[in-house]
Amino acid sequence: MGREEIGNVFHYYPKPGVAAISITAGGLKVGDTIMIEGATSSISLVVESMQMEHAQVQEAGPGQSIGIKVPERVRPGDKVYKVIPTP
Repeated sequence: MGREEIGNVFHYYPKPGVAAISITAGGLKVGDTIMIEGATSSISLVVESMQMEHAQVQEAGPGQSIGIKVPERVRPGDKVYKVIPTP
């Protein structure tokens, strides 16, 4: 199983537990598995839903910013990777 860097966290909203992510490369769809890693963060999750400007979206590409619910705190600067399943 491989992975590719697709963006980074630029803000974390603690009350709803949402990471604001800037997509810098590739793309992301609902159902994809991602990893968020940083100096003190390391989580893996399946993207169940994502929002762009308070509207539900199914996919996002480079240059777009999205919000994803995460199970624990992440920090600005954390890298976001999409997990690529091996065939």
